[in-house]
Amino acid sequence: MSTQLPVLKAADFGSDQDVRWCPGCGDYSILAQMKKMLPSMGIPREKIVFISGIGCSSRFPYYMNTYGIHSIHGRAPALATGLKSVRPDLMVWVITGDGDGLSIGGNHLMHAIRRNLDINIILFNNRIYGLTKGQYSPTSPLGKVTKSTPMGAIDNPLHPLSIAIGCEASFVARSIDTHIKHLETTLRRAAEHRGTSFVEVYQNCNIFNDGAWEYTKDKQTKAENTIELEHGKPLIFGTNRDKGIRLNGLEPEIVELGKGISEDDLLFHDEKAAEPSLAYLLSRMRYEDGFPEPIGVYRAIDKPRYDDELNKQVAAAKAKKGDGDLNALFNSGETWTVA
Repeated sequence: MSTQLPVLKAADFGSDQDVRWCPGCGDYSILAQMKKMLPSMGIPREKIVFISGIGCSSRFPYYMNTYGIHSIHGRAPALATGLKSVRPDLMVWVITGDGDGLSIGGNHLMHAIRRNLDINIILFNNRIYGLTKGQYSPTSPLGKVTKSTPMGAIDNPLHPLSIAIGCEASFVARSIDTHIKHLETTLRRAAEHRGTSFVEVYQNCNIFNDGAWEYTKDKQTKAENTIELEHGKPLIFGTNRDKGIRLNGLEPEIVELGKGISEDDLLFHDEKAAEPSLAYLLSRMRYEDGFPEPIGVYRAIDKPRYDDELNKQVAAAKAKKGDGDLNALFNSGETWTVA
């Protein structure tokens, strides 16, 4: 009897549910690239689970023909931790947004990342609360006028990749919803990584925050405003690829090539560096400060994984004490009867 798995296609990963995001939403692109990428992993659909919290992005599990959990606000990383710990054979994805993941879910997100659980976290960042109709979010820029900040936001915005790297994430990347080939490649890199992969996707909310990332998408400006990271390659950007990033002491600066400056003078990207300082420096380069924003893989290192270490401890405990008896545990020690 043949045990060969059927060859899956992108369409096999789409559920029978009508996709109900606003027309033109960037979520459609992320969904499409996820479905396009997953067949290449060769993993059966019943071995894949998508877990989400609350928000527009969190409808994602409904649209995937896999297992899925639509959980509560900000708690998807907690559910993913429990599931992956007891079912290490599953591929587990956490789908979250800048509101769900960085406000009420910030604590759960941070600890999932630091534990290096073998899960994949995709954070859709549109810098707004879309599902609840346009309030400012933890990533909204200073001065952002919304329904909940009519005089402009005064909260300093959070920067997802800086947080992830600060938590010692073993895999950190950024992509953009309309850069479809780059997005598919980035999702595949995340899926192949062992440990917590954290991917921020610049995603447009065309209803409540249209054009938030236009500077990274417009054909006339994106080459000047983004820089694609390649391991072992110098940081070069620009329409004519005539600009680069070098270090001036501990600070990055933009320089022009060919004016006494060669590629060898530039900062070279090293995604394998154990020390996260370079990756953190890259995460601080922002358009608002006059820098191109890096896209691609910032960091990809190997380190101990929480689910592996936990199951080693469980195996060791069983080897020493046996499988255990839950009923005996409940009735051990000091017990009493309530009349």
